[in-house]
Amino acid sequence: MANSLPMTLRLYRKLSSAMVPLAPALIKRRLKLGKEDPQRVGERRGMSADVRPHGPLVWIHGASVGEVLAAAALIERLRELNLPILLTSGTVTSAAIVAKRFPPDVIHQYVPYDSPRYVTRFLDHWRPSLALFIESDLWPNLILASAARRLPMVLINGRMSQRSFPRWQRMSSAIAALLGRFDVCLAQSELDAERFATPRQPQCRHHRQPQARRSRAARRSRKTGAADVGDARPPDRGRGLHPSRRGRAPRAGASHARRILSLAAHDHRAAASRSRRGDRGRGGRRRPARGLRSREELPTATTDVYVADTMGELGLFYRLAPIVFMGGSLVEHGGQNPIEAVKLGASIVHGPHVFNFTDVYEALDAAGGARRAGTQEALVKQLGQLLANPEAREASLAASERVVEQLGGALERTLAALEPYLLQLRLEMGAGNA
Repeated sequence: MANSLPMTLRLYRKLSSAMVPLAPALIKRRLKLGKEDPQRVGERRGMSADVRPHGPLVWIHGASVGEVLAAAALIERLRELNLPILLTSGTVTSAAIVAKRFPPDVIHQYVPYDSPRYVTRFLDHWRPSLALFIESDLWPNLILASAARRLPMVLINGRMSQRSFPRWQRMSSAIAALLGRFDVCLAQSELDAERFATPRQPQCRHHRQPQARRSRAARRSRKTGAADVGDARPPDRGRGLHPSRRGRAPRAGASHARRILSLAAHDHRAAASRSRRGDRGRGGRRRPARGLRSREELPTATTDVYVADTMGELGLFYRLAPIVFMGGSLVEHGGQNPIEAVKLGASIVHGPHVFNFTDVYEALDAAGGARRAGTQEALVKQLGQLLANPEAREASLAASERVVEQLGGALERTLAALEPYLLQLRLEMGAGNA
């Protein structure tokens, strides 16, 4: 296999092997920065204190919090089939989310560093029966070693952003070699499917699929939609808050970066000044009252800006806020997924940079289910209009809910694509119990 690899991948494998002696220094630095769990650093070297469950094992890998949460509905359906689940990710925050949100029978491990030695340890210990990779966290040694063991691999929720695509094209031979190890790529959109199957990047092949799946159509990268669209709602795990206090919640929110938070605070004050009067004191404007969630401060009727800076509580704040400004869209970050907010009853406003979820935003905008604001001034105007017009909010929400309903079904399409693999695993389970 090694001789058939592109030069870039051969060089990567050699360098990643040579870097193993530096792993202790890397781990020490990451521990100091809070990027590793001191109790579980062995998992980064492919070692684990957990025991592999008996029988077939489905391995699901996502880079961080977003990918892990996107897999929640799929994991639940696999658990209904009594299939043991191994979930890997690479961040401390994602591990905390798994511990908080997922059932205890879902085994979480940190993904090993991408060295052949560590990857081999990981695969030797867990011996997965099926590997599902979420979105595009493609570690070369992990993929190549899995393929060498003839482990069926499927890319779920495949996404290749406008920003990433040129980089992938520049490394087309290496990317093609990695994607070619996957049995099938299930993409979020038609555009993503096309990018995964460009002429410079050969289509995902089916060299290890069950015989029932060896059709010409099945060999293409194809669209299933985002598996988290319309399939799951974030839970309400708030401490000390309840959706019945909806009117007291912050009326616009943004997230992901300090710049976004500062923009949101500025725009909230401007929008509030248009929708409320009598807030000025004798000496000028009243100083905005703020609260910080991580300090356990609760909003009151006089709170202007409430910063939700905790993990795993989006479900609570989406339920509370009648209007949500989707963060990451006023700057070139690409925007956040608006579907969860829609499903929990919020009207959507977003900026111009939404290339992370182009299809979803285009559908929402076309149906009147979301409002686009190209500048801070336009954002203030849109927020002010929605704040002052409950009928407009309800109309926007109704339109967005119709769009989400039409976009739904991705989970079922994903499960349908996985059915030959799942059937094989169930047969193995039956044979093992006989």
